Amino acid sequence: MTTRSDRLKALFARRDAAVMPGAPNALFARVAEDLGFESVYVTGAGIANMHLGVPDIGLVTLSELADHVRAMADAVKVPLLVDGDTGFGNPINTARTVRDIERAGGAGLQLEDQVFPKKCGHFAGKAVIPLGEMVQKIRAAVDARTDGNFQIIARTDAIAVEGFEPALERAHAFIEAGADVTFVEAPVNTEQMSRIARELPVPQIINVVHGGKTPPLPRAELAEMGFAAALYANAALQGALRAVTDVLGSLRDHGSLREVTGLLASFEERQQSVAKDKFDALEIRYR
Repeated sequence: MTTRSDRLKALFARRDAAVMPGAPNALFARVAEDLGFESVYVTGAGIANMHLGVPDIGLVTLSELADHVRAMADAVKVPLLVDGDTGFGNPINTARTVRDIERAGGAGLQLEDQVFPKKCGHFAGKAVIPLGEMVQKIRAAVDARTDGNFQIIARTDAIAVEGFEPALERAHAFIEAGADVTFVEAPVNTEQMSRIARELPVPQIINVVHGGKTPPLPRAELAEMGFAAALYANAALQGALRAVTDVLGSLRDHGSLREVTGLLASFEERQQSVAKDKFDALEIRYR
């Protein structure tokens, strides 16, 4: 039987723009797995928004992230790619982050070259650390993993700060340092996207953000370019936020749910999403 990290590595190797939905918690991860997705992205922005009620500005701690990964890995069997932000410090901190996330059940870790505290890749006002410092973080991450197939994904946010060519240069340096996959965040047009997928030799990730800076191309076009995976990091969260706003707004205005029943999962669907039948079977077995 292959490990989750084996499966994530194989998914990236196909380079067919596998769609990877983001999940901020175990319930959303279960829904993604039930719908047939091969992997799930543990979204740092989603955890910040949903767990803390704050924007994606570097406020989630390593312990909070590891707790979420542990719960999600226990809830689903698909591999989890974890958003590790900046590694939570210097190369030594980054090594600890790799060990904690690997022990928690992650199959891969994304690290980025922003100055701490980081910001969402599609926010203004980002800054990046010196290239040499990021290279050392990647080296520390590669050395720290116990499973050689645990995927180290190195992300650069340099397009918005230094320009496109320096961002590509950073990605090449990350690959030389041992990154398994690179992720050039927030390209602003299809020419940049095509060059990223064509010129960098390891598998590439593209981040498709509703309302963000990158053109939201369909999977077929991203696969033709050669991307390994397309992140939809917060599509589920944005959908849930719209639904909860509509449902609670209607409840406030009408005092009942009659007007929004079409927006509600049934009681049975809710229990199915948390695999209640399996717990019922265990209850019978151990009665």
